[in-house]
Amino acid sequence: MHESVDPLHGVTLQSMLDSLVAWYGWEELGRQVDIRCFTHEPSIASSLKFLRRTPWAREKVEALYRQTLRPDAAKSRQSA
Repeated sequence: MHESVDPLHGVTLQSMLDSLVAWYGWEELGRQVDIRCFTHEPSIASSLKFLRRTPWAREKVEALYRQTLRPDAAKSRQSA
């Protein structure tokens, strides 16, 4: 059996968002991906609703999630 190379394989949007919020916090997440659902009264529920309807915003969140999962990014975050 071969494993998927895509870091998003099997990751739900909610789990991705939960991880990003835990990693960055809402304020920094709103700076990284400047969308209103992250910068004005953010919540997981409102963000999921928006991201599910808005492909360009979801793509930005997925790109940030992929970037955050890079081994060098994780190492630099842990040493900070």
